[in-house]
Amino acid sequence: MNKFSSRNLIPTLMALAIGLSGCSTSKHSTGAISEKPFGTDSQGAAVTLYTLHNKSGAEVSICTYGGLVTSLKVPDRNGKNGDVVLGYDTLADYIKDSPYFGALIGRYGNRIAKGKFSLDGTPYTLATNNGPNALHGGLKGFDKVLWKARPFESEVG
Repeated sequence: MNKFSSRNLIPTLMALAIGLSGCSTSKHSTGAISEKPFGTDSQGAAVTLYTLHNKSGAEVSICTYGGLVTSLKVPDRNGKNGDVVLGYDTLADYIKDSPYFGALIGRYGNRIAKGKFSLDGTPYTLATNNGPNALHGGLKGFDKVLWKARPFESEVG
């Protein structure tokens, strides 16, 4: 069981993304968010792609499968937007070949050697998914969870 609320994680990421992408307004408006279908996961559940736009022309797209940041378009020094995120155009490609591009990584990042560690003297054994190692949260890390998202308003900056 994780400590994060699936109802709050994606909106929090969206607020963070809008703040990081140079939001110049004091309030976020739900009119700055568009949403569209982004395919279905391996169980057939619908996945949504949310795109946040700001007045400066920057935008970030985040889907509810794995909290994937599929695109971050920011202006270059000449004011021309460019996507600075590595990734795929479709959800099917993310599911088929998952190199963790743009994904939420949890419950831990990187590898735990041989899937074993000790905390306060208590040994723990994890599922391994990278040869003998446990990588990025194990067999079903946060990158493979279907998160719930909802638009909201919040003070920025």
